[in-house]
Amino acid sequence: MSNLERDPREIRCTAGPAGGPAIEAEGAAVPAPDAPDEREVLIGREVPLGGPRAMTVSRTLPGVHRRMIGAWCFVDAYGPQHATMRVPPHPHTGLQTVSWLVEGEVLHRDSLGTLQEVRPGQLNLMTAGRGISHSEESPQTVLHGVQLWVALPGEHRHTAPAFEHHPEPPVLDGTGHRARVLMGTLGGVTSPATAYTPLVGAELAIDGAAEVPLEPGFEHGLLLLDGEVAGVERGPLVYVPPGRTSIRLPGRGRVLLIGGEPFAEEIVMWWNFVGRSHEEVAAYRKEWMDGEGFGVVEGFDGAPLPAPVLPGTRLKPRGRVR
Repeated sequence: MSNLERDPREIRCTAGPAGGPAIEAEGAAVPAPDAPDEREVLIGREVPLGGPRAMTVSRTLPGVHRRMIGAWCFVDAYGPQHATMRVPPHPHTGLQTVSWLVEGEVLHRDSLGTLQEVRPGQLNLMTAGRGISHSEESPQTVLHGVQLWVALPGEHRHTAPAFEHHPEPPVLDGTGHRARVLMGTLGGVTSPATAYTPLVGAELAIDGAAEVPLEPGFEHGLLLLDGEVAGVERGPLVYVPPGRTSIRLPGRGRVLLIGGEPFAEEIVMWWNFVGRSHEEVAAYRKEWMDGEGFGVVEGFDGAPLPAPVLPGTRLKPRGRVR
């Protein structure tokens, strides 16, 4: 999925500690839950995708205060809603896209020649590396899922573009929960999906008083997908700072868990590009508009998505929190 905003804001923040104050989104502070683990609640903003009849997503990363959780730099959650997804061909650099559905189906095409449908319980992972373009479509159906981006570290951000489809991610059966491990490692279970930094992504099916293992060196985020789970309300993304070896999640429902080592590099994140400088992002934009560097998505019935105009001020590399 793309960032389809016609006037995307520069993602600005400065390096800072792994923890932080109670949450804010769009400038409004929201008290954190009364808990000794200093969780934060990141309220998302609603973003329409593709026009007046488009479906709406809740974007919790990047936020006003916190821009990343580990290398995870973008979280869009949508549905359940009756909708048609139609995202024209568009470019990406310096990141991986992670597509995970709870309900519905989405057809992925890319400039490598990939044609791959993704359904609930399956993982589509696209590594943009030095540059790729793709499109996404679905029929009129109930859509419910998440689209996430993972920033690539400096030594791997110019890697060759690639695509992976994992129809059956590995499963961890734990106390009160069953986890499908999308990326990284959880409780000793490791996904075959390619990751370039220490991280984790998993869908947790909670059934009772779950005790979920955590990597203490990771910061984590929790997003409720359905059901009722104590401490994780529908909509916001709950941030948990490093230092914990487990977390209790009483209830019944499904929760998305993301996490990783705090990302040490400063990045420039604008539209669908992750780079390291204004000049680099401007060059990516020019290449896309000139029809160079990103290949061609064959089979999509429509024109590629034009890039927005760059902002009047220079884009600056920033860290993961403000």
